Amino acid sequence: MSIAAAVLVWLNACVHLLIMGVEMFLWTVPRVRGSFGTTAEFAERTKTLAANQGLYNGFLAAGLIWGALASDPVGFQARVFFLACVVLAGLYGAATSSRKILFVQTVPAAAGLALVLLAH
Repeated sequence: MSIAAAVLVWLNACVHLLIMGVEMFLWTVPRVRGSFGTTAEFAERTKTLAANQGLYNGFLAAGLIWGALASDPVGFQARVFFLACVVLAGLYGAATSSRKILFVQTVPAAAGLALVLLAH
């Protein structure tokens, strides 16, 4: 795997660990609520849903880390699968929730996927 591809795989894993932390543990914190534009009441009512989403983001991060550390062919297959999952989740999120997701999730994952495939 090329250095650029490896960096993007790890960057995507870190992004999803960060998202997991925010959604699972910091959802009701005022600064986080401000970045999502939610009220304290809404954050409190939806914290279980956010934690569930966070757990899924943690699984994406775990898969990307596995792909980064595993030797090929398994590592390659895991990188492709989990980056493709992130791309699809990002496209869905951008279409249904916020266009910002396109730039936070989809673009870095698509770039990583392209580099992983080119390096193979």
